[in-house]
Amino acid sequence: MSNKSIILLSGGLDSVVSLGLCREKYNVELALTFDYGQKAAEQEISAAQQIAKYYKTEHKVIKLDWLRDITKTALVADMELPKGIDHAEESAKAVWVPNRNGLFLNIAGSFAESGNFTHIIIGANKEEGTTFPDNTQEFADRVSAEFEYSTLNKPKVLVPLINYDKNDIVRLALENKMPLELIKSCYKGGSKHCGVCESCTRLKNALQYNGDTHYIKILF
Repeated sequence: MSNKSIILLSGGLDSVVSLGLCREKYNVELALTFDYGQKAAEQEISAAQQIAKYYKTEHKVIKLDWLRDITKTALVADMELPKGIDHAEESAKAVWVPNRNGLFLNIAGSFAESGNFTHIIIGANKEEGTTFPDNTQEFADRVSAEFEYSTLNKPKVLVPLINYDKNDIVRLALENKMPLELIKSCYKGGSKHCGVCESCTRLKNALQYNGDTHYIKILF
């Protein structure tokens, strides 16, 4: 059977690079973006819509109001977002959303079975996998194994960036002329990236590492 894939498209760096790398080989036909009341939801959805349009991919937004209601951490709740990456483990706890990636992949699994998709792509990567256990190959493999029981067509979870850190991911984006001007990686929201939250710090550091000034000026 030929490849036919879904991508979880947050509108951030990792998901746009995953889409750019996989869109042809894995025939990415559908992008899913989730609105769970995160502070940057409006900006993320707008970015994902533009990115999906750029890559000529169908786009759907899935609203999860109940997940907003049960999330008590800074990504959603009225709490200050952590800054920088010096205390990554504490920051990860501060922005944790209950079973977020597990839930997103299982929802995508329903779409995959209904539409007979072979793969579900997620932008998990080596750098964030050190502090977020749902950003690891082991996690992706476990969900794929679950789909062998919970779906009839048994889609596989694909993590194309799992061996890359943010420096590598930005390098891939620049080398392949991916539309970084469209991304929204900031936890905070707003017309520009805040430049100080963990996600912004990782992105800005990686752009600087790769000698970029163009996108730093555009995004921050």
